[in-house]
Amino acid sequence: MLTQVQDLKKKNYQETLIIQEGLREQVLKNPGDEFIVLVEHDHVYTLGKNANSSNILNKACDIIQTARGGDVTYHGPGQLVAYPIINLKMRKIGVKSYVEMVEKLISDTLIHYGLESHIPFKETGVWVEDRKIASIGIHVSRGVTMHGLAININTDLSYFENIISCGIKGVKMTTVDKELGKKIAMNDIKKQLITNFNKIFNA
Repeated sequence: MLTQVQDLKKKNYQETLIIQEGLREQVLKNPGDEFIVLVEHDHVYTLGKNANSSNILNKACDIIQTARGGDVTYHGPGQLVAYPIINLKMRKIGVKSYVEMVEKLISDTLIHYGLESHIPFKETGVWVEDRKIASIGIHVSRGVTMHGLAININTDLSYFENIISCGIKGVKMTTVDKELGKKIAMNDIKKQLITNFNKIFNA
């Protein structure tokens, strides 16, 4: 099955959400169509459907309520966000298995750059030692996925100081560049992510 890549470059969250919804409708109408959207957002805090709004300590940028799972998180420049719009029902993949595949997608992409990561049993997202480097928040409607994952590449981490990220008190956030001590081109990581996505989902 061919998953079409849509690289939106830089686009605000609301506009991207409308694009996601349109693509989901297309997948529902044409089960053979699937997409993965890549984007960097403007500064924004997003709340999952069951998020605790008190986890936003200081409104340093726009706040948007979403239908995804998870609590509050930050999106902004220097963060690679990927939204797979795929048909789990047709693929016969359960939601739990899908999340595990997304976790593997992130881990495989990080290991390409020499970063060993793990998924703590009691926490969410993907971590390097005791530092969180990527977040996951999905939504599934009528068997089709929306929302997805965010990997901090060279993100301004100061924006995380205004929230209790993912509802985890005292969480330390990190970036790929910080962990490696060097800059990695966003386009390079996008290509690696898509390569790994195809290995995991389209093998």
